[in-house]
Amino acid sequence: MIESDQTALRGNPSFVWRAGQERRLALVRRYAPLENRRVLDVGCGLGMYTAAFMRYTPHVFGVEIESDRVRDARGRTTGVAQAVGETLPFHDAMFDVVFSHEVLEHVSDDARCARELVRVTRPGGRIAIFVPNRLYFFETHGIYRRGVYHFGNKPLVNWLPDRWRNRLAPHVRAYTARGLRDLFADLPVRVVTHTQIYPGYDNIVARRPRLGRVLQAVTYTLEHTPLRVFGLSHFLVLQVCP
Repeated sequence: MIESDQTALRGNPSFVWRAGQERRLALVRRYAPLENRRVLDVGCGLGMYTAAFMRYTPHVFGVEIESDRVRDARGRTTGVAQAVGETLPFHDAMFDVVFSHEVLEHVSDDARCARELVRVTRPGGRIAIFVPNRLYFFETHGIYRRGVYHFGNKPLVNWLPDRWRNRLAPHVRAYTARGLRDLFADLPVRVVTHTQIYPGYDNIVARRPRLGRVLQAVTYTLEHTPLRVFGLSHFLVLQVCP
């Protein structure tokens, strides 16, 4: 698989650990305590979050579909295996916390992957999920135009009707709030929290610090208003019922 195809199908994982990732980790910790818990990172990419979880517990495992990313992740942390989210290589109810960061949009069968997330989580355990928001202003995974993949943020693609949006972005899903929760509607879980968050703006902060700080101040304030619905990602935490 050439690099552009891999980027289209799997997305780009986190290559460095910055403030945006730290902010998401803090959100996870608020709703899914990690201390001495058994944690699974599904679709762990290069192992950035997997390694970060090791600050709080030694019982961390990860799975990733791409072999080159598995090798990189194993250079950062232990317990990483090559597997797909639709068939996790673990027994039922093995984990206290299961984490899925911008993964469901890429898997072949997101409903099956959702069932697997629930299956491997113990009763009372929690599942923390980030996925792209259909109402965000940009499609961040690029688009296909006349069969050619174009990388980068593409404005308003996700606001198009499904039949047009899916022609431009057949390689990735974006979720409405209802669409995401419907994946788990028939599963034994309850919603702990569901909201939307805006980007970390790490690249903008690095190049234009003042602008980046303004964007952070404005949009992070919006996260506490009804305008959060236009955020970059959904953040959904579920608890598995006994």
